[in-house]
Amino acid sequence: MYTNINTETGLQAFRNIFQLYNHLIPNEFPTDMFLKVLKIIMENNIFKFGDTFWLQTQGTAMGTPAAPLYSILTFGYHENTVIIPTFQSNLIYYKRFIDDIFGVWLSDTNNTITQSSTQDNTWSNFKNSLNQFGSLRWNIETPTTSTTFLDLSLTLKDGRITTTTYQKPLNLYLYIPPLSAHPPSCLKGLVTSEIYRYWIQNTEEADFIRITTNFILRLLQRGHQLENLYPLLKSAAANIEYSNIRERNEKSRHDDTMYIHWPFHPTDISKNKIRRIYNQTLQGHDGFKNLKMAISRPKNLRDILCKTDLPIIQNKNVSDILKQINSDDTRQK
Repeated sequence: MYTNINTETGLQAFRNIFQLYNHLIPNEFPTDMFLKVLKIIMENNIFKFGDTFWLQTQGTAMGTPAAPLYSILTFGYHENTVIIPTFQSNLIYYKRFIDDIFGVWLSDTNNTITQSSTQDNTWSNFKNSLNQFGSLRWNIETPTTSTTFLDLSLTLKDGRITTTTYQKPLNLYLYIPPLSAHPPSCLKGLVTSEIYRYWIQNTEEADFIRITTNFILRLLQRGHQLENLYPLLKSAAANIEYSNIRERNEKSRHDDTMYIHWPFHPTDISKNKIRRIYNQTLQGHDGFKNLKMAISRPKNLRDILCKTDLPIIQNKNVSDILKQINSDDTRQK
């Protein structure tokens, strides 16, 4: 997707975004400077291959921090202004993750979601609209009741969407081997996170059991011993049960909880003392049943001296800023 977004198409999309959402953009935001910097980044991406240097001449500047959001926003403008408004009666669900799109299409012909959509003129118009954004062209699957999106296989049956974990046929499953120098917490984290992912991704219990069994067998093939994996598997199962209980409790307790948050200071009153005073005085009289406290660290010298955001310079353009930088460097020398 990145290399098929023409720079001028992307820049024009940002110009249109700034105009369309002008009321949401702060007045002090340097729009002109932003567009100039973005153009410099996209047209001057130099990378090294072996002992040679190359200038990228087409598409999004690969490897730059700006690339993902740049590509997402540029095509997002086309989606929000053309695709979704035009086909909103047919697209009852539409989501995109960078260059992967998943949607539920309602056909005009028989008002059902079937393969007859391939004969629908509206469906053809939709496909054409997707490809009317610069040189970007999409590979579009035939409408079906079963598909794969990222790491999920989705099936529409009896008006219900069921999901299972999708794993690529060429996946080598190169999990951490038992003799690796990784700390033990890495293996524990792998087992816990994978089993939890399988739990939330698989609608049917049989699918969860199948893919979890395969996961354990693959760990054994990597050289792990079942007696060493058993405590980790037991801990992962307990984590799922705890997550389910916590989710139920959070739903029931969210509206009954008071939250207190402020920066930490060594001379401040302790959390335990505040909780004890609250329990003795306000609890039961303020409409809340629970108290949650969060103490964050105060700003340190690194936060103050090494800011990640650039200050907004009022009433100055790019040339004035560069002149100021050059004059500062001259004085320092």
